Amino acid sequence: MTPFDYRPAAPDAARGRVLGTNPVITSREVNGRRLAGSEGMPDAHYTDPRLVTLYDRENTWGADDDRFRELVGARGPCRVVDLGCGTGRLTLALAADGHGVTGVDPAAASLDAARGKPGADQVTWVHGEAADLATDSADVVLMSSHVAQVFTDDDEWMQTLGHLARALVPGGRLFFDSRDPDARAWERWGSTGRPALLETAQGPVRTWTEVDDVVGSRVSFTAHSVFPDGSRSLSRSTLVFRSEAELRADLVRAGLVVDAVDGDWRGEPVGASAGQLVVQAHR
Repeated sequence: MTPFDYRPAAPDAARGRVLGTNPVITSREVNGRRLAGSEGMPDAHYTDPRLVTLYDRENTWGADDDRFRELVGARGPCRVVDLGCGTGRLTLALAADGHGVTGVDPAAASLDAARGKPGADQVTWVHGEAADLATDSADVVLMSSHVAQVFTDDDEWMQTLGHLARALVPGGRLFFDSRDPDARAWERWGSTGRPALLETAQGPVRTWTEVDDVVGSRVSFTAHSVFPDGSRSLSRSTLVFRSEAELRADLVRAGLVVDAVDGDWRGEPVGASAGQLVVQAHR
């Protein structure tokens, strides 16, 4: 089990500018603001091109993608912001469904991978973060693949929710997932005691995860990768595990209304075996 699953053209009316004064497509630096980790920039799993390639092999389409696609689709063609879009797995599918989609991420290597995929020309790709979004510019905002857990600083988390609330039109929807801390998922990361083998064009890559520290609701871990040529890569990360009560309170503080918090992708109650918190809210 791994922690790394932060896992036709859109009609003209649904496409549209979602940024403020910045260009629609920007390659500027993030200027010290954080989306992932506590060091101020995304960790190596999202910036090292070799690890970005592995990410796509480790994290394929799943039930979470189906659920988010269903939730967005219920609104009909609309303007969607995918914050922390990574390599674009869900982003591209939503664009193919006819939505006007903007994928936002601070990791240039992940965006480069996304831009190289079929259908990428139907998405507006933005090297940036929530602060860059224009007011009243999105009908739906997504944070899939547990992106919400990378905001380890509570003030930054609240600022991000505030930016997302501002970016949504009145009645606009916010969907995201987080792991339920009561399920203690980190205790199963790397629990098999042996590396996983990922087949690549260059040969098999050995990967495994080690939990380094657990301090309160924050879990730090290191992902190891050994490539066919014998070279190694380490990706160190920290995630925060907020409870359902904490998430509900934070959303209300940000001016959002909580519609539902489910425990898995089928709508089961919190505490189901999946160990998820699947959140639906609106402005």
